[in-house]
Amino acid sequence: MTPDDQDLIRRRQASRARVMALLLGALVLLIFAISIAKIQLGMHG
Repeated sequence: MTPDDQDLIRRRQASRARVMALLLGALVLLIFAISIAKIQLGMHG
C-alpha cells in the first residue's frame, strides 16, 4: 500500500467520522428539543 493510498483511506475515515459526529449531534439536539417540548406541555396542561 502506497502512502497515497493510506492518505486516501485516512481522508475517507475522517470524512466518515465527521458525518457520524454531525448525525449524533443532530440526534442529541432532537431528543433535547422533544424533551423541552414535553416539559412545557406538561407544565401548561
